[in-house]
Amino acid sequence: KQGGRTLKALKEQKPAISHKELRKNLFFYLLPIPGIICLILFSYLPMAGLYVVFERYTYQGGLFGSEFVGLQNFKFFFRSIDDALRATRNTLIINGFNIIFGTVVNVSLAIAINEIGNKWFRKITQSVMLFPHFISWIVVGMISITLFDESKGLFNHFIQAFGGEAVSWYSNAALWWPILILTSVWKGAGYGSIVYFCALTGFDQSLYEAAEIDGANRWQRITRITLPLLKSTVIIMFLLNIGGILFGSVDQIMGMTNLNPLLLETTDTIATFVYRSAILNGQFESASAITLYQSIFGFLLVMGANGLVKKFDPDYALF
Repeated sequence: KQGGRTLKALKEQKPAISHKELRKNLFFYLLPIPGIICLILFSYLPMAGLYVVFERYTYQGGLFGSEFVGLQNFKFFFRSIDDALRATRNTLIINGFNIIFGTVVNVSLAIAINEIGNKWFRKITQSVMLFPHFISWIVVGMISITLFDESKGLFNHFIQAFGGEAVSWYSNAALWWPILILTSVWKGAGYGSIVYFCALTGFDQSLYEAAEIDGANRWQRITRITLPLLKSTVIIMFLLNIGGILFGSVDQIMGMTNLNPLLLETTDTIATFVYRSAILNGQFESASAITLYQSIFGFLLVMGANGLVKKFDPDYALF
């Protein structure tokens, strides 16, 4: 009897998407199709190319006709363990601090823009903040030469004007961790704050009105209402960003340092190491092996970070 009742309930249950709803909201169902097609074409179909990681690729043999060599291509990266560890260390430090400082700056800028009352001034401010995102790293490299050149750089002119000695920026590797981190944060600040600003615009304004009536000043409204409401967005963006912590921008390093050998101690990331050692020599299978290593490591980091978040507060976990 209970089974028959369950079957009857299933028959009476309406389908997940009715024909009436489909006709009414057809545009919204069609809207994500281009994105899904791009995701399949440029993210899932290229996964077949991972097979090149396990073979000695030749143009004559092609993807599935080249010699299968197993895990030998991974030996390329770990053959020189000191260089591999140095590249991994630099990548983790540069990208790790970029994620931390970038999150702080992005959230701060989003809150600052949200507090601007004048609509026109807000639009102008957003446009100015977005501008660095569209500047090429090559252009940033030219700007850095203007700033850091030992004989004609602006920074050395200021240092010497106050009685100091000129700094050899392009021969002192210890200076380039903070330079790369700060330029990355600066370039991505305006674009990265968009997500947080969009989240802010969706908050219930009655909460702020009630707090203002109760006598809360602007700083108290930000710390007691805005930041707690932004917590979920910050955690989600952190989890998404940490997956790419082992990936780096070759454009940034090449544009700002031109792969200067004197600076490789702090500027040689996994991306530049692969570029110098594999891509320039045409060893695409070795470069693909390191990319797979980066992806697997990033996936494990995301799973681990998501597990920690789920353990302490399941509501903010990705899955």
